[in-house]
Amino acid sequence: MVLLENDTFLTELTKMFQKGKSSGSLSLTMKRYDGRTKPEPRKGNLPEPQEYKCLIRANLGNKKISTVINQKDVNKFQMAYANVLKGNMDGLKKKDKRSATKSKSKATQ
Repeated sequence: MVLLENDTFLTELTKMFQKGKSSGSLSLTMKRYDGRTKPEPRKGNLPEPQEYKCLIRANLGNKKISTVINQKDVNKFQMAYANVLKGNMDGLKKKDKRSATKSKSKATQ
């Protein structure tokens, strides 16, 4: 897994979306990250970290990328991330509302 800077992550994510349209599926994961890379011991309490971070991962086939966002950069990154998602999720199919309403009316009669 490659840990990238925030801006580099967004450009690579855009490239992965383009590749994913032709083949494969792209999966995105967001989770809270406290900065530890080693597992914590079973016994003994470790002090809580001063600030939590956000870890975002993207997988397309064998290619995996990730980035860590600090608390102060969350708003800026979230706006850029939302623009990337809106721009690249155009291949989704819309739900057919007419057939759903017809089946409901037939079921009630």
